[in-house]
Amino acid sequence: MTVTDPGSKRQDNSGVVLWLEPVGGTVPGGIGQPSSMLHKNKTFVPHVIAIRTGTKVLFPNRDPFFHNAFSNYDGQVFDIGLHAPGTTREFTFKRPGIVRVFCNIHPTMSAVIVVVDTPYFAVSDAAGTLALPDVPAGEYRMHVFHERVAPAALRTLERSVSLPGTIPPLTLSAAGSLETPHLNKLGKPYPAVIKDQYPDPLR
Repeated sequence: MTVTDPGSKRQDNSGVVLWLEPVGGTVPGGIGQPSSMLHKNKTFVPHVIAIRTGTKVLFPNRDPFFHNAFSNYDGQVFDIGLHAPGTTREFTFKRPGIVRVFCNIHPTMSAVIVVVDTPYFAVSDAAGTLALPDVPAGEYRMHVFHERVAPAALRTLERSVSLPGTIPPLTLSAAGSLETPHLNKLGKPYPAVIKDQYPDPLR
């Protein structure tokens, strides 16, 4: 299936998360394989990931200075602490929700982790294409998320689907998109001048 966003000026339809919840059925047990979100060039890579509840996410720091990934939103509060270059921290996400991730040092860094109670999910690529392989036949409730689309608009995209079958293309509009300013992990504004924290205090 494909997803298009006519409101996007970047011609980039990546980062749309779609997941299916069985209706009246049983979700297979287990957790997903560990996922990874790099710190690189003052950016979280990838910007959006989707995982199953109970999955561990690794945060490798590939920059030459410290980072501190955290979230104080209701998806799941976490804080991996000050994170040195060349090291990796990890966190296990134990409940479903939308986790908006930030860095306590660099206010321009942001990412999203979508945690779902189902193994049937996918994230779209830049072309807006996504695939949900190995989904058993049955009835499902489809959910969609994109960070630039307001929750009310996302709820209108929820629907019942029957598989096997074809899910028609989705069209998302960024009109009324969410641009949420954020504070640091202490609930305070970031300093006006940001100084990278290097491992060598004399640098």
